[in-house]
Amino acid sequence: MTAISVTKARENIYQILSEVNSSSQPITITNNRGKNAVLISEEDWNAIQETLYLTSIEGMAESIIEGAKTPIEDCISEDMVEW
Repeated sequence: MTAISVTKARENIYQILSEVNSSSQPITITNNRGKNAVLISEEDWNAIQETLYLTSIEGMAESIIEGAKTPIEDCISEDMVEW
């Protein structure tokens, strides 16, 4: 993970935001007090939040794993589902 000082981040904020959004690679922003932060794209943050929510539902992880093991021919077709 790339790390830059808060001073450099301030000087290049638009470039850093662009880089984080295009690469999906987080950047650690450091300061001289040892209180660092990590900058990630909003898209990645939303994905993290969704994952945390889904894994907080009891049995969800097991259900996803079980579903992934189910052969496609054992699944029902879309036209059999009432939305």
